[in-house]
Parts: sequence; C-alpha cells; structure tokens
Amino acid sequence: MKIIKYLTSALFFASIAIGTASAEDNKKDIVDTAVSNGNFKTLAAALTAAGLIDALKGDGPFTVFAPNDEAFAKLPKETLASLLKPENKAKLVDILTYHVVSGEVPAKVAVTLKKATALNKKTINVKKKKAGLYLNKSKVIATDIKASNGIIHVIDNVLLPPSKKQASSTKASSELIAVAIDKAVPLFNHGQHQACAAIYEVTAKALMSMPEGSVTEKDRVMLQRTMKMVSHSKCMTTNAWTFRKAFDAMLVARR
Repeated sequence: MKIIKYLTSALFFASIAIGTASAEDNKKDIVDTAVSNGNFKTLAAALTAAGLIDALKGDGPFTVFAPNDEAFAKLPKETLASLLKPENKAKLVDILTYHVVSGEVPAKVAVTLKKATALNKKTINVKKKKAGLYLNKSKVIATDIKASNGIIHVIDNVLLPPSKKQASSTKASSELIAVAIDKAVPLFNHGQHQACAAIYEVTAKALMSMPEGSVTEKDRVMLQRTMKMVSHSKCMTTNAWTFRKAFDAMLVARR
C-alpha cells in the first residue's frame, strides 16, 4: 500500500512531543510496547475484544495511531461498553483497523501527507496546522514510539471511520457543487454575474437542506456565514465569488 509521499518537513515536529524508546523497548512488538506504557489499557482491552492482538503482534510493519486512555474516556460510557460486546465485534474491528496503516510512517513523513489509507480501506484525512498534526479531528500528541514491528503515534481522540452511507452522501453533495460550478462559470464569463450568483445561491440552500452527513458541520457553518455575507451585498460579482470560494473550500477539504 503506497501512502507515503517523501518530502522533508521534520522541523515542524519540533513543537510536537516526540516519544522515545530505549533499545530494550524496541525489541517489543506494538502491542507489548503499548501495554508496558501503561496509558493504553482501554486500547489493549479493545484489541483483545476485537481479536486483533495476534495481528498486531505480526511481522508488519505497521503504523498505529493509538488513542490513549484519556482519548477513550471522551467517548460516552455506553458507547464504549456497547462496542466491547461480542455482538458488536465487527464494528469494533472496523474502528480499530481505522487506526492502523500498513508500513512504517515516521513523523517526518506523516507531516507531508494529506491522506492515508487505513487497514479497513477507509481514508484518514491528515492536516498540518499551527497547533500540530491532525488526523481527522484527532491531534497527534506524541510521535515515533518505536516497536519491533512498527511505529506508534499517540492521538488525543478516537478516530471514527466514515460509514458507507456518509461517504455516499458526501459524494452526492460534491457532485451537486461540481454541477453548479459547471453551469455557472460560463454565465459569469459572459458577464451574467447575477445569473451565476443565483445558481450558486440555490445550490448553497440545497446543500444546507441535504440529509445529515452530506455536509460536515464545519461546511454547514461556512455556508451559513456565506449566505449572511451575500444577504448584505448588492454586488452580484462579489456574491458570485463569495459563493465560489466557499464551494472550492468544501471540495478541497474532501480531497
């Protein structure tokens, strides 16, 4: 699985706490390394319930984005208890394998990525921010904890994989934006800025009325802010560009 784009941005990680391991620790596999740390008791219990212990003790190499006990504590107690039940094993496996990437991805490589494909074949969005590196909405709080069969990076929130329904809905809203742009751009280029702005406004309203999951909460807030800005402007050229910038930002975030 090729997810690594080799660039050099190691200096960025000067602001991130880097996990260190002794030579003795490096002889331990990923599971034993996490258990000996003492801050991953819930993760160990979840891996046991999911039957993934042996897999992560395998040759690998693997990169594990490990939620610590504090991260699991942020989940509702009833949710965690439900996931650990035998009848929900498939869902638990899906969540845990969303935290594992095939191959070794050290910090200096992770910081150059925009996306990574997890073992469950679902995409993790990777973004470098001033505050650090984020995987979806989870912040990386320690990096490069080495084990005999891979690397562990610690995160402060459990990663929840997108469901097939969510992926389908997001695709539908992206297609709607693409169609709107395709229809509106020729109008704008021919000086019909009001018609262009009208198409974009109808599209924005349609996006905001789509089922939950079609548009992220962040995008919904941005659309609301855009609608408010446009309502205070009588310049159709400005309005058209205001909508277009919002749509472009939504599409870029989904790549």
